[in-house]
Amino acid sequence: METSTVRKHLEEACQELDRSIAVLRGEKPTVRGDDFPQDPADAGTNLSEDDRTEAVLHSAMSQRTEILAALTRIQEGSYGSCTDCGRPIPEGRLEARPEAARCVACQSKRDRLRR
Repeated sequence: METSTVRKHLEEACQELDRSIAVLRGEKPTVRGDDFPQDPADAGTNLSEDDRTEAVLHSAMSQRTEILAALTRIQEGSYGSCTDCGRPIPEGRLEARPEAARCVACQSKRDRLRR
């Protein structure tokens, strides 16, 4: 897999995430005491929308962190090697998730430990 192509793809993805994060941060209203709606049902809806926006923002920021880490691995020459076991990450996995830091086995083990 050509790292210059991967780098360009990752940089573009990072720029897109930066734009999305900026929009999401702009959508979060500043809360003042007089901004609360009178109807409790409206308050619940607003809270739910804020929660969804916060969840999407958190996900975008997490993905951006993974992309920046992949760009660092490209720069260091370690891109394509599992950060846990050191074995090569299959090319198919890198094509699907160019920011992947671990082989499938190590990522599965990590996911199981997180639960």
